Amino acid sequence: MLMRTDPFRELDRLAQQLMGPGTWSRPSAMPMDAYREGDEYVVAFDLPGVTADAIDIDVERNMLTVKAERRPVTKSDDVQMELSERPLGVFSRQIVLADTLDTEHIQADHDAGVLTLRIPIAERAKPRKISIGVGSGRKKISG
Repeated sequence: MLMRTDPFRELDRLAQQLMGPGTWSRPSAMPMDAYREGDEYVVAFDLPGVTADAIDIDVERNMLTVKAERRPVTKSDDVQMELSERPLGVFSRQIVLADTLDTEHIQADHDAGVLTLRIPIAERAKPRKISIGVGSGRKKISG
């Protein structure tokens, strides 16, 4: 159901860690899981510390794009940062969806730092039985 389009993802992830936080023109990747559950395809993105209003989900034809921004927590002037390892900035992921998915009825939920998208499998892609008709005019082939 999901077509992988980025063979250099691990290399990109390493380069982004070295170059700093993502920007809107050069976003960082976000980790995800994808699996089929019954008649739905589920994609879950890890976005800890990102609020629901900082997430943007778009579908154009079969291209699903998820962008999110983790903003710095506002601190008072008397706070001195000792350690900062949690990445800030913009995160993005694009996924090419198969034609067998119903992109008109995607459901999105954000809970405990995980964005979960549920994409129903289109009716035309579900398995179905084909009945066999019995014809009355059988032809015999002689040779």
